[in-house]
Amino acid sequence: MIRVLVAKPGLDGHDRGAKVIARALRDAGMEVIYTGLQQTPQMIVEAALQEDVDVIGLSILSGAHMTLLPKVAQLLREQQMDDVLVVAGGIISDDDAATLKSQHGIAEVFGPGTNTNDIVAYIRANAGVARD
Repeated sequence: MIRVLVAKPGLDGHDRGAKVIARALRDAGMEVIYTGLQQTPQMIVEAALQEDVDVIGLSILSGAHMTLLPKVAQLLREQQMDDVLVVAGGIISDDDAATLKSQHGIAEVFGPGTNTNDIVAYIRANAGVARD
């Protein structure tokens, strides 16, 4: 079973989208851990380590994605958790999304309106070996 940590980094207080994604992933048979609002990068990585997740989904609407998402990726590398797939969603410009993907280890960025089936399919295809 694919284990996914869904997290809201920073001071963003809106989590409706994160909850929709968490439910869609759970309905697709994945185990989902939702960390709640206002998580620091350190809290997210610690939770990912403790929960032994395959995927981290970061939902961010605050505009701090170019600071917080690279920090999460850096902390994962420092913990030798390079095998964890990191995806993001929220209000992220195409230019910023390209930079996050090419330079900071974010595998994919899903914008508003992305079909949840597409997100499920991406995670299934890229999360590596599913755990039983």
